[in-house]
Amino acid sequence: MALEEIVPPIDPEIPVLLQDGLTDRLRQRLEAAPELSIFLMRDHGMLLGIYGKARKAVQYEIGNPLSASSMTCHQLAAANYAPLRVVLFEPDDGGSCIEYDLPSSLFGQFGDDRVTQVGRGLDDALDRVLRMAAGDKVPP
Repeated sequence: MALEEIVPPIDPEIPVLLQDGLTDRLRQRLEAAPELSIFLMRDHGMLLGIYGKARKAVQYEIGNPLSASSMTCHQLAAANYAPLRVVLFEPDDGGSCIEYDLPSSLFGQFGDDRVTQVGRGLDDALDRVLRMAAGDKVPP
């Protein structure tokens, strides 16, 4: 999928470094990481096979550990929405569809400008990569 070509998987060393505790090496890796990474992919369309209606539908968890930590240090409940979820699927009438909740709406609910501001930055980053995945000529 085009999204997987644009947004790389999270650096596998980052979770290992997190388990070892915050270190200079971890911070360097996070600061050098892409703006967004894919944390997890789920083939949600296969689940519909239970009802004999398997479809093309993939759910992604996409985010940035530094963005998440910069929000959750102010509002720990923001962790409920980080990383973000994006679903790409083929509707009944063909074509493709991308569904997600606007990050600034998710994070704005906490009423903390520091968290909302990060959410707005994620709005822009997510919009940019999704447009590129859809074939728009949007610079990274």
